[in-house]
Amino acid sequence: MTPLALTSFTATSAVGQGLDATYASLRARRSALAPCAFETVTLDTCIGEVAGLEAVALPPGLEEFDCRNNRLAWLGLTQDDFAGAVAACAERFGRARVGVFLGTSTSGILETELAYRRRDPASGALPRGFRYRGAHNTFSLAAFVQQALSLSGPAVVISSACSSSAKAFASAQRAIEAGVIDAALVGGVDSLCLTTLYGFHSLQLVSGRPCRPFDVARDGISIGEAAAFALLERPPASLDGDGVLLVGTGESSDAYHMSAPPPDGRGARAAMLRALAAADLAPGDIEYINFHGTGTPSNDEAEGRAVASVLGNKVPGSSTKGATGHTLGAAGALEAVICALALRHELMPGGVNTTEIDRTLPVNYLRENCRRPLSRVMSNSFGFGGANCSLIFARADRTA
Repeated sequence: MTPLALTSFTATSAVGQGLDATYASLRARRSALAPCAFETVTLDTCIGEVAGLEAVALPPGLEEFDCRNNRLAWLGLTQDDFAGAVAACAERFGRARVGVFLGTSTSGILETELAYRRRDPASGALPRGFRYRGAHNTFSLAAFVQQALSLSGPAVVISSACSSSAKAFASAQRAIEAGVIDAALVGGVDSLCLTTLYGFHSLQLVSGRPCRPFDVARDGISIGEAAAFALLERPPASLDGDGVLLVGTGESSDAYHMSAPPPDGRGARAAMLRALAAADLAPGDIEYINFHGTGTPSNDEAEGRAVASVLGNKVPGSSTKGATGHTLGAAGALEAVICALALRHELMPGGVNTTEIDRTLPVNYLRENCRRPLSRVMSNSFGFGGANCSLIFARADRTA
């Protein structure tokens, strides 16, 4: 594939709003996971909550989109002058030539959950002010972002569980390569709601303490929320010395089980191999891997086997979900931005909360930060139902 430049990117999650705060947390190895006090939830679990979303106001005229998910999206878009970068891109190419490719798993479902509390006691009707189209519908995220940033190109929302926003990168890359658009706003937004918290609890997949990816005693996930975005374009004539490129995407669908990965990790393996082929790279070219690493026994085991079969057991890697929580549909985009920060600052972030690495997993898992020159890194995102995606990023000044 033809490499694409991340000409601007940003992330907002429980560890911080914007790149500086995110990087500072990674460098300090801080975890933002805390005991759950969200809404009426009574579960014994920890979450990664973004503070202050209730006070975020959407731009005038976009009240129909008001919900926690779109408020989080707006908070994310206003960090690091990302909205300004999108406006400048639209000025260069035209508003219709900038696509919007976003991922989410639950969108604004919290609004529906809250509306059900206020149903008419006699008829069961939802309250008159409830707005499914703007506040809950999966596409409301893209519709909101398009209108908020005055874009008019193709818009897509991908909902493939935890690989959603990684797949947004792959879909946008294909659209640019096909000439449908010249640039794309890509990313993902997922926010806390009762459905995911109680749903994952019913699957016995949430931990009662901050999650511990690849730990011998790992026992489940910690759910978080995030908004992360990047602007993808064909590389300009010159990039800054720390410019970042998307050089490989790989997708697979193993359809092994609705909520469990195949034990041998064959779907993850296929996605990684396809990303390497797209980037025309050998396994030894990858210098750091951001594991999907949810902290569940089966996921980490399957991913460990898949990584070892493709990259061997020497490449350093870590899961940043111990810091941010598992942000579900936003995880792919959030961890893509973390990979971009790793390349920019030449820092491989150590996985926090993991105290004793499971030595039966054949990977080189980092518990401490490690500084060294980085040229190419991989990010893995694997979703329920076997919807898998691997992305490869590279520093522009070290790409042959």
